[in-house]
Amino acid sequence: MKMVKNQQLVYSCILLFICLIDLSNAARSNPPDDVLEWVQKDDRRFLRANIRIYTMVEKIRAAGGVITREPGPVAPGGTTIYAFVNDPDGYSFELFRRPPTPEPLNHICLNVVDIDRSIDFYQKALGMNLLVPKYNNAQEQYTVAMVGYGSNYTQTTVIELQYNYNVTDYTKGNGYAQVAIGTDDVYKSAAVVEQVIQELGGKIIQPPGPIPFIKTKITAFLDSDGFETVLVDNQDYLKYLKEE
Repeated sequence: MKMVKNQQLVYSCILLFICLIDLSNAARSNPPDDVLEWVQKDDRRFLRANIRIYTMVEKIRAAGGVITREPGPVAPGGTTIYAFVNDPDGYSFELFRRPPTPEPLNHICLNVVDIDRSIDFYQKALGMNLLVPKYNNAQEQYTVAMVGYGSNYTQTTVIELQYNYNVTDYTKGNGYAQVAIGTDDVYKSAAVVEQVIQELGGKIIQPPGPIPFIKTKITAFLDSDGFETVLVDNQDYLKYLKEE
């Protein structure tokens, strides 16, 4: 029983459920009529978390976790230290060592089949910025780019988009759930997404509106690779947390 509790404690530190906390209470006044312009100014953030790589890896190992890549530099002599571990459900987590930041959770990685299309989608539909331009690793046969909010990828949680050479499709299974992001207006956000979907693909799977019983307004959609994102009203979510 003690081992089970230890495992739950360790994995709770690394399990990634993107949610909304520490959001600004300030409401936007008179947002622009052009929703594609408005989405760039919407108040959106990911969650916070804190990971100390060597300590965390040893805790995971002691609790019976699976270490698939021991902590070490990305390249010989490099200063970026990382490791890979698997949680009890087989999800892979990449742990990075870096100085303390406002958003210590580093990034979420999504495998995509068209990296240019995906960059375009996240910039237009979610108002994200291209924080790390495309980097091509011919030896490992992949191309990556990072998108997110703000201007410095070391100060915020970002999404890493990875294209693996010659892969044209992925089997997603039923384990992946969603990414949740806060917004000041789910209706305008849905209008933005709908416009982008017409151009780049995707699908609205939950029209904007309140969820029964808790009354929090949300909208949900699939991106051009089929990954689900939920946009949640900031003020409604804060009210829900206070009631909890």
